[in-house]
Amino acid sequence: MKKTGVFLAAILLGVSTAFAQKEYGLKFSSLINDNLTLENAIRLGLENNSEFLTAKQDIIIAEQKVSEAKFRYLPQFSLQGTATWYDLDYPMVLPDSIANRFLPGNGLYGDKDQFYGVGVTATQYLYSGGRINGTLKMARANLKQVQSRYEIVKNQVVLNIKKAFTELLYAQYNAKLTQEVLSLAEKWYAQPSGDLWTKIRIRALLADLKSARNQADSELKKAQLSMLINLNKELNARITIKGDFEPVKTDWDLPHMSLWAMEFRPELKSAIYALEADNIAIDLALSKRYPDIILNASYEQLGVDDLDDVNKQISLAMRLPIPYNFSEQIAEKKASQQKSALRRSAIEDSIRVQVAKSFENMLFWQTEVLDRQAAYEALNELMEQAAKDKPKTGTAPLEALQDYLKAAQGYFQAIRNNHVAKAELEWAIGQDL
Repeated sequence: MKKTGVFLAAILLGVSTAFAQKEYGLKFSSLINDNLTLENAIRLGLENNSEFLTAKQDIIIAEQKVSEAKFRYLPQFSLQGTATWYDLDYPMVLPDSIANRFLPGNGLYGDKDQFYGVGVTATQYLYSGGRINGTLKMARANLKQVQSRYEIVKNQVVLNIKKAFTELLYAQYNAKLTQEVLSLAEKWYAQPSGDLWTKIRIRALLADLKSARNQADSELKKAQLSMLINLNKELNARITIKGDFEPVKTDWDLPHMSLWAMEFRPELKSAIYALEADNIAIDLALSKRYPDIILNASYEQLGVDDLDDVNKQISLAMRLPIPYNFSEQIAEKKASQQKSALRRSAIEDSIRVQVAKSFENMLFWQTEVLDRQAAYEALNELMEQAAKDKPKTGTAPLEALQDYLKAAQGYFQAIRNNHVAKAELEWAIGQDL
């Protein structure tokens, strides 16, 4: 797909003023379970979600690695003290782990067979062919990737909670609706009248309404369980929620949505940072062609009975690594870079498709819900008039109640689908509308 130019970049620059990203943090008490709003449910869900908390810890780890990379610019100091007892027929050098000190062998210090020393050493890289700087850049690129993965996890958790919250709201309204319709029908037909066939039909219709009520109650329990799972609460916990169960809409058009997705979706950011990391990896591989220039200085006090002998030195060294697999490493890193570039392009296309599908779904339901709302409100007015007519005879009133219940449930389902479509569109663009 074609990339946009300066004009689109200018639009993206102003997007952040259109609406602010809502931050859901760990700010809600997990002990509060009554009358949860959607925002508090999201905060509670994030507070209890292990995958989200793990991603947050990954950020802390990545930040520490950035700090460690910065320390490589500073001189490395070491302080050592040694006490050595020896019996040598030939001079030797102590291992690197204990300061590389030279022991001349028996006889140099008379009959002494012990040797003591303390010292401090400083090593500073004056030039490393860009390897130290590249390591810091790599750590920062890794931090950006980890932060993007954190956002990916958060967005998925938020979407799941929005869906569960909407489903529970719908289930509550549906359970209340079916109970009210059943109660009204039982009130109208407390003593069914008419011939035998009419009474049989009335009993069957009442049984259907009762079955609808029972099914609604079951769906409510399932929705409550789903909400507890998404909040990571104990399955026997009791929670209540409150929220607007009204139609919602968006006034933005598809081009704006697509542009916002290119800016806000963390999956695309992660792919960009992965490509950046591959570019840095190529630079690091190429830097092996250049030498290290190292400045080293040390101060030691040595002796067998005391520490009167002093050694001082300052050294300037140049070290050139000669890897056997240099060309293979370059080829490998360039292949990874090309792979990341292709992955980024594929993610861009996938995001555009997701936004387009979610946007069309949102347009359908925000229109459909208004049509069903108009029918529902008209039926309510007619039901108020019908409730005044007495007595209720025959099966026509019960059949009308069933039709009313079906229309009302269709309206509530449309509101649910409308809210879910909005949540999926927000996930597709990576931003709350």
